[in-house]
Amino acid sequence: MPWAVRVVPNLYPALRRQEVVVHTARHSRSLAELSGEELDLVAEAWRRRRVAEPRGYLHASINEGAAAGASLAHSHSQLAWLPEVPPLIQRERGPPRRGSPIVERGGLILECPWASRVPYELVIRPIRAERGGFGSGLLAPALRLLGEAMRRLRAVEGPVAWNAWLHDGSEWHLEIFPRLSVLAALELGAGVFVNTLPPEHAAEALRAVDLPEH
Repeated sequence: MPWAVRVVPNLYPALRRQEVVVHTARHSRSLAELSGEELDLVAEAWRRRRVAEPRGYLHASINEGAAAGASLAHSHSQLAWLPEVPPLIQRERGPPRRGSPIVERGGLILECPWASRVPYELVIRPIRAERGGFGSGLLAPALRLLGEAMRRLRAVEGPVAWNAWLHDGSEWHLEIFPRLSVLAALELGAGVFVNTLPPEHAAEALRAVDLPEH
């Protein structure tokens, strides 16, 4: 029977429950290649899996490219259930500081965050803050905007490895972490990130990209 999106158990789980969401039946190496309709189905798959298992904290993430830890060339995402809200989410102290905007669309904004950790770090968030990303009507548009963001980044830097995840805290958003630089001891040991590209310059470069209709 033909399928559009498939969810399967992770063959090598690091946690008790991990699943892989295969984004499309056609061979596609990058989320940037998916259509809007395909990304809508990915969002629906994430939502349904959250409904099916509402316990714990669901960490939805995408690893694309070997440098980002991807072991499969086919476009996919990972769903991992954590027993409780992770410390990084628990330590939130109010809304994140707003960054350098790139585009606003359909109640969402794509921006380079203030004090970006790496070149072209990105955030996609509702313009009006919301809780509960998996149940939001903006989740599918956010994944569409993620696809656009990756096409913009490709136009500027070529194919880039990247990680993205749904930060489902007091104000849900998508975080995108391109792998254009190597994290060394200062970043890993002290949490001090050296970013050679100011976020306002990165936003300007991405904003200037003239994308064809997708």
